[in-house]
Amino acid sequence: MWKSVAVFCGSKFGNNKLFAQHAEAVGVLLAQQNIQLIYGGGRRGLMGVVANSAIKHNGKVVGVIPSLLSDKEDIHDELETLHIVETMHERKKKMFELCEAAVILPGGFGTLDELFEMITWNNLSIHDKTIILLNSDGYYNNLLAHLDQMQQEGFLYSPWKESFFIISDPKELTSLMA
Repeated sequence: MWKSVAVFCGSKFGNNKLFAQHAEAVGVLLAQQNIQLIYGGGRRGLMGVVANSAIKHNGKVVGVIPSLLSDKEDIHDELETLHIVETMHERKKKMFELCEAAVILPGGFGTLDELFEMITWNNLSIHDKTIILLNSDGYYNNLLAHLDQMQQEGFLYSPWKESFFIISDPKELTSLMA
């Protein structure tokens, strides 16, 4: 079982209430399993939901935030540890160093950047972290279809379905943690 999991997700809530419900469930699950949450350090959006949920259930929560986002993402002041770094790249690198696995929830450009950097680093053997995509209510269906097209068009070195796990409900994390 992992000791720490990075969660990458939106600093906004999105339009589907299920996204926040799933973020809350992930925070609860990590806390109940005594797995440290590593996340973006903010209080807003899905990031805030997952952190607040873990904290409420006595989980250990570590935030990593670049100084340029400290106002925009509203730094969470109830974290066990907060790392303030200079750049987004340093944020991703620090989060990768601190985690053993990553869960990707719905989010925007930043979330996709984090997902693809982790996949790329795994493919280049920079690290070998378990990556789990939580496809809440089919949020990532179009992305997965595009990955199929990338595979069909010959741009991938290995089958993309070997790069990460896809789940549709946070409860499925339990079986991946065993």
